[in-house]
Amino acid sequence: MSEIILGLSIVSLSIWIYLLLFRGRFWQMDQRLPEGTQRNASVCVVIPARNEADLLPVTLRSLFAQSYSGSLQIILVDDHSTDGTAEVARETAATLGKSEQLQILSAQPLPAGWTGKLWALEQGIQKGMEREPDYFLLTDADIEHDAENVRDLVSHAIEDDRELVSLMVKLRCVSFWEKLLIPAFVFFFAKLYPFRWASNPHRSLAAAAGGCSLIRREALTRIGGVAAIRQALIDDCALADAIKSTGSRRIWLGLTPTTISLRPYDSLDTIWNMVSRTAYTQLNYSPLLLVGAVLGMFIVYLFPVIGILTGSLISLLTYLLMSLSYFPIVQFYRCSFWYAFCLPAIAFLYLLMTIDSAIKHWRGQGGAWKGRTY
Repeated sequence: MSEIILGLSIVSLSIWIYLLLFRGRFWQMDQRLPEGTQRNASVCVVIPARNEADLLPVTLRSLFAQSYSGSLQIILVDDHSTDGTAEVARETAATLGKSEQLQILSAQPLPAGWTGKLWALEQGIQKGMEREPDYFLLTDADIEHDAENVRDLVSHAIEDDRELVSLMVKLRCVSFWEKLLIPAFVFFFAKLYPFRWASNPHRSLAAAAGGCSLIRREALTRIGGVAAIRQALIDDCALADAIKSTGSRRIWLGLTPTTISLRPYDSLDTIWNMVSRTAYTQLNYSPLLLVGAVLGMFIVYLFPVIGILTGSLISLLTYLLMSLSYFPIVQFYRCSFWYAFCLPAIAFLYLLMTIDSAIKHWRGQGGAWKGRTY
């Protein structure tokens, strides 16, 4: 038994040394959008909105308040809302004297083979194509944009010649469950898709954050629009892969502390549903990959705690390296540094969410979002 514990301790430590030194420095969380200069490129913002009346007065206002010198038109696609989303959007624009800047579309019935969000985006993009904008900004209805966000996105896209510039917006992190689990959500994403690697044209790995993605119109046209990924549940990464694999391979992904999501995840249940909705999708619905993920999570995150309880100094070192790697994202979210030492418990919860995601898929309940199941 002691030989097994020693062997697993060495494996776990080796994995963490690799992650810290050779995984694109994902844990540093230092990829930030540089401050840009004013550009005159035209931008069409497309917002898919399904029952977002509560958030739109804030998030839509943030787009109207952009300090951007170029043309900025906004298309909101009302995806069969029942809470007056379209009316709230119209009233918000009228109050600010921005009615001419906003166009509201009522989504057509969802056809077979499409997810709701992508079908809404498709309709907004097709309408926006009539204006032939230089860029499309695809953003969620819960995102409050910093006043310089569009300026900085466009500036970076032009100056660094990027076909896609995407931001992982700062998620809401107020309640206990948000502080415990939301930073880890970003941490695990960055580990799977190191931002430096996604932004490197010499690497095939591609990733984006669907809440805020600026895309060159020609690149979107080249891949056949979002119709090319119409069935994707993890649509942001699928879009990034389609763009990077067919063109200049020049995409960019980073973090932002100033453009934020207002979506509340103030209970374990809401975060659980968010993660389990697509976790098994990430594993390509493969039982073998699920088994591998369970074993991997156990060895990487949980075994060091077991090793410490048996007196293993190697496991103690592993645990300290693990906590060190987690600290930057904890700091980014302004949480107490003690959360950095909770990663094994956090990983255990995410492991349970992943297993639950597979169970829901097998039961035909996977991909549930706002009354739809894919």
